[in-house]
Amino acid sequence: MAELIDRTALKAEMKELLRSAQVSPKGLVGLYLLLILALSMVDSLASSGSPVTYGNPLGSFVSILTSLLSVVLQVGFILYCMDIRRGVRSGYLTLFDGFSFAGRVIGLAILQYVFIFLWSLLFFIPGIVATYSYRFAYLNLCENPELGCLEALAMSKRQTLGYKGQLFALDLSYLGWLVLAYLPSTLWVAYVFSQITAASITGTAYTLPSTGVSFTISLFCSLWTVAVQLFYLASYQCTKLGYYEAAKRTSGVSPNFGSERQESGGEDSGLF
Repeated sequence: MAELIDRTALKAEMKELLRSAQVSPKGLVGLYLLLILALSMVDSLASSGSPVTYGNPLGSFVSILTSLLSVVLQVGFILYCMDIRRGVRSGYLTLFDGFSFAGRVIGLAILQYVFIFLWSLLFFIPGIVATYSYRFAYLNLCENPELGCLEALAMSKRQTLGYKGQLFALDLSYLGWLVLAYLPSTLWVAYVFSQITAASITGTAYTLPSTGVSFTISLFCSLWTVAVQLFYLASYQCTKLGYYEAAKRTSGVSPNFGSERQESGGEDSGLF
């Protein structure tokens, strides 16, 4: 049976734990986010010059490649946060540990995307529920890289029984940070949209900003997002790991113990 987690106390505990980390969480988060930003810029440059992705094979390939590399780096960040919670010294190179089992990470990313997409075809709400059902899949794989992709997803589905609402509430508690992080980019998009709308109403042609202006504004918005995420991303991930530990304990499903996985089977043991 799921337990009610004291979110406020858990957040405070994780913040205190991060303060005692031997390797600066902000430093590692900064490196992680800058690498993600660099991949995003490579993707944008490769896709530029083509109004549609399918009309630019190189852009499509680079977009897929950078997305998959971002997922592998995300796993490295999760491994760093796991080490912090265990009191293990974890350096900057931990960020690249996900490449040691990148094949499984990529396979899991693809399967998770497909399953969530299929659920989303039914309606918007089932897609959200599926997203939370598979929330612990990457964490299972990080704890046991030998785990099969389908098994990691199925285990997450069982682990999140009774915790989806609490995970949703956790995400909502960070909504203010998220809004602040993406405020400049949201305002920029809103401004461009308003100019296009005004031009269509008046029947005048809308002139897109120059490449230099667009690049400068996009870079500023991205750096702003990175700067804001430095203050909450590590805390959020470590807090989510607290939910994961509770879910493993109460569900009896752990990626490290085969017997627990077998005993947790039944009518809710499948992917769907």
